[in-house]
Amino acid sequence: MTCAEKTNAHPYESLMPETVLDALATLGLHGDGRLMALNSYENRVYLAHLEDGRALVLKFYRPDRWSDAQIAEEHGFSNELLADEVPAVAPLVLQGATLHRHGGFAFSVSPYRGGRRPELDDFEVLEWVGRFLARIHQVGAARPFIERPALDLHSYGLAARDWLLGQAMIPPGMRRDWERACGEACALVAGTALGSAPGSALKKLRLHGDLHPGNILWTPTDRPGGGPHFVDLDDARTGFAVQDLWMLLSGDRAQRSAQLGGLLDGYEQLRAFDRRELALIEPLRTLRQIHYSAWLARRWSDPIFPINFPWFGSDDYWREQVRMLQAQCEAMALEPLRA
Repeated sequence: MTCAEKTNAHPYESLMPETVLDALATLGLHGDGRLMALNSYENRVYLAHLEDGRALVLKFYRPDRWSDAQIAEEHGFSNELLADEVPAVAPLVLQGATLHRHGGFAFSVSPYRGGRRPELDDFEVLEWVGRFLARIHQVGAARPFIERPALDLHSYGLAARDWLLGQAMIPPGMRRDWERACGEACALVAGTALGSAPGSALKKLRLHGDLHPGNILWTPTDRPGGGPHFVDLDDARTGFAVQDLWMLLSGDRAQRSAQLGGLLDGYEQLRAFDRRELALIEPLRTLRQIHYSAWLARRWSDPIFPINFPWFGSDDYWREQVRMLQAQCEAMALEPLRA
């Protein structure tokens, strides 16, 4: 490998199995050699089996994404949830800290939790998840994040749009159409509490931030500790409570409305939910779409991204993004979803 190739190599290319096991050893934890990479694009996450029979999960944070102070807020939030008996998976305190360094990487170690995606067509499951979401938000409302950013039009929409246009990531033949569709969508979001709308009385709080079904591990309820476990607070941000609900909804409008009703039936047993936030569901979906394109583009130097997202960057990809943004403009003009 030439010096130029070494310079252009992505940092994760140096994260080898022996690096992971050596990182464990620096904390007095000794693996038995079994190591499995878990599904994660943002970070590198491994399941490690120890000589004493335990199984632990190591997360190696993507370099230059979060500061140590921002990671500390994530860890603090997850441990606050645990202290309030919310079944979140939090990093272990080892040698007096939850964040460690080895081989040029920041990493944490957490207990391993098995489980499967929750059956979100089951009303009882929805109600159960809703109750725990209310408890997450009770903890989240107790104090603010200081270091971690907010989820709003600027951070998820305008900054992502401007970066994409500034990096010339969009094919010339699609750039004007995408820029126009994105601008129209952002203008609609700007008229909501996520943008510059004045006088909004909606309250922000600390959120999980990325609560899709894959970040809830469900275990049988007839076992001790059964039910949901909430994982991966890597995207924890400040925002509106509805952010942690809308990604759990799927299907047509009637199905999503029924699912929302189940979640809120559980949620409102423990915490009030401001129904005005339902008008933010489609604006939030719009921002996530814009953010997702920038997320892929920013990580394109990571070798796993071209392998797993080979369609990204083509004319067809951006043509579909234009179509989706236009559809979101139409969706934002409709009456909000109701439970």
